[in-house]
Amino acid sequence: MAVKILLFSSLYPSSVRPIHGIFVETRLRELLKTGQVQAKVVAPVPWFPSQAQRFGTYAKFAATPRAEDRNGVEVHHPRYFLLPKVGMGMAPYAMALGALPTIRRLQRQGFDFDLIDAHYYYPDGVAASLLAKWLGKPFVVTARGTDLNLIPQYPFPRKLILQTAAQASASIGVCQALMDTLGDLGADRSKLHTLRNGVDLDRFVPEDRAQARQRLGLSVNGRYLLSVGHLIERKGHHIAIEALSHLPGVTLLIAGGGSEEGALKAVAKRLGVAERVRWVGVVPQTDLKWWYSAADVLALCSSREGWANVLLEAMACGTPVLATNIWGTPEVVSTPAAGLLLARRDAPALAAAWVNLHTQLPSREDTRAHAETFSWKATTQGQLRLFQEVIYASP
Repeated sequence: MAVKILLFSSLYPSSVRPIHGIFVETRLRELLKTGQVQAKVVAPVPWFPSQAQRFGTYAKFAATPRAEDRNGVEVHHPRYFLLPKVGMGMAPYAMALGALPTIRRLQRQGFDFDLIDAHYYYPDGVAASLLAKWLGKPFVVTARGTDLNLIPQYPFPRKLILQTAAQASASIGVCQALMDTLGDLGADRSKLHTLRNGVDLDRFVPEDRAQARQRLGLSVNGRYLLSVGHLIERKGHHIAIEALSHLPGVTLLIAGGGSEEGALKAVAKRLGVAERVRWVGVVPQTDLKWWYSAADVLALCSSREGWANVLLEAMACGTPVLATNIWGTPEVVSTPAAGLLLARRDAPALAAAWVNLHTQLPSREDTRAHAETFSWKATTQGQLRLFQEVIYASP
């Protein structure tokens, strides 16, 4: 008999934000491939009254459909009230109350799930703990990064996170570093599990570099550094731009969109490297392989990451990486075939790492082989075992 799970997370893609939380959707899709799981998704969205574009992300919240089908999975987007900037402490309660009617309706319609699979500890995991109590269901929470490496700095959220960890049947971390952090905060280590994100080895494959460059309008003989991610400070795109001052002849490709685009363009202009920065915009997952394959190296200069999927995606396309030495990243960049960790999070360190990497550049075949050790199979089987244990142990 198939296990029925309710995936609960605000980090789930929608037709309006198709790459938002794509890693949560990917993990679920890999789990569904086994045929041993049935799932529906409840992905709460803050209520907002207007779809006018000037409201940015809030307008996208308003435009999100109440329900949709994504890749054969039924996804519901109930609304909850969240006061900007002052609602952090109340967010879990608002999220849970907003989602409860939708979940009860799904139960009345025949989807009496066995377990709540929550993603992101705060506020989503805390909200899931409330829902689990109200509905009499077991739940597990997956930590993904900022939820444990930033939010516990605030006393009240930290208290709720620890209460949730105590109430959960299990906690999952996408890297060991996150589970070490949760344990250090005071959680029961016997209930902590590490199930790393894998990489889609069928979607992300090495394409011929010259062909990829021609397809994207790049010089076949150019030297290209790629930076992928939201255009926000913690992703460190500004460090990659600053590094161009130390890397003559190198062009930076930036794939992503976000609030810092104007500021980043100003940095490039001020440093006199604007002509060597190409702004790619948001790239669909299906097209990313061409950018990874076209680049010589991927740079990830983040200040915080739980488990950065872009690292494995680049490696699966045969492209080595240069990355800051934080959280789960050393678990990914663990061999010379993968690339190098930066000595510091700054432009000179990135430039030095580029030079050092090119003194002993790994073959694309070796880099791809390293990525192949991170298939989804082990994570999927680990989830199945854990979910079954939780359900069988539940009264």
